[in-house]
Amino acid sequence: MTHSLAAVFEGHAGKFVLRELPVPQPRGAELLVRVLGCTICGSDVHTLEGRRSVPVPTVLGHEFVGEIVELGEAVVPRDLAGRELRRGDRVTWAIVAHCGDCAMCQRGLPQKCLHALKYGHEPLRPGRELLGGLATHCLLVAGTSIVRLPEDLPLAVACPASCATATVSAAMEAAGEIRGRNVCLFGAGMLGLTACAMASSFGAATVVCVDPVASRRALARCFGATHVLSPEEITDAARAAVGTLGFDIVLEFSGNPAAFHAAWPLLRIGGILVLVGSVFPSAPIPVALEQIVRRHLTIQGIHNYAPRHLLAAVEFLVAHHRRIAFADLVAQWHPLTSVSDAFVNSARSAAIRIGVIPDKTPAK
Repeated sequence: MTHSLAAVFEGHAGKFVLRELPVPQPRGAELLVRVLGCTICGSDVHTLEGRRSVPVPTVLGHEFVGEIVELGEAVVPRDLAGRELRRGDRVTWAIVAHCGDCAMCQRGLPQKCLHALKYGHEPLRPGRELLGGLATHCLLVAGTSIVRLPEDLPLAVACPASCATATVSAAMEAAGEIRGRNVCLFGAGMLGLTACAMASSFGAATVVCVDPVASRRALARCFGATHVLSPEEITDAARAAVGTLGFDIVLEFSGNPAAFHAAWPLLRIGGILVLVGSVFPSAPIPVALEQIVRRHLTIQGIHNYAPRHLLAAVEFLVAHHRRIAFADLVAQWHPLTSVSDAFVNSARSAAIRIGVIPDKTPAK
């Protein structure tokens, strides 16, 4: 095994180039994995369309599962739960590999490490070509947080853990106590549906999901929402659901500035607003600072996640995937050789996720 097939994005909108790239020999604390599957995140689609900038050429893909095939010569590696890692283990890993020593790592923000390596976002460099999920192999560098997966956790459930599920875990932590609280969330994509499931499982009294698409609102009910609303219904229907006191927690996953405007009046005194979806530049939004002060409001931004959130995400999926239909959210699997078709379907279809596998073997 000397080369890996990879779908390389060279910066030309809408185009991948399939290339044979050298497979590195892992050194020290590095590991080499054979990619078993990679689901396509919305940010990957935006990159391919030219709406999001990344260094090029690059191998995209950051929602992934792999099988360990080689280990470096360092001490026996362990996952985030302290379990020994061996060849043949199915694993997922954090988007950001961190150094552990810089100012950001020391201040509890390893996802913002000053020396970070971000999988699916790195330019091709000698010996570091395979750092994304849209390839047959991926090198896991030192500082990568890894979680070993049980063999019976379906690939469709496990792949999004390293992006969507872990990000929602971080958002839930920022939201604080969920049990008995009234929760409103905007957006019923992968993030929003996962948040519905977590909020419901964590004992929220009310889970209101707002989305303009009727089919996604129907999905939100299946994932734990007690009420589903279109944006036009939000003010009157939300107050009917939780009364004039307002919501304890609002989670914004859509990234639409209009959602912020709609969410702002719905928070109760002492409420918490967690912003997750606004990862692209948009028009500035006026904020009444006096309202933040008088209403004792908390606004928290979440971008990516810390290692503990990845472990919590996997544990949540292991505990709940038989009850909640996460596997159904991946509508199709395409072989790596048809990766362009996979992205076309991701951009055009109503599917929550489309997956890519190295070959034509059915994903499990």
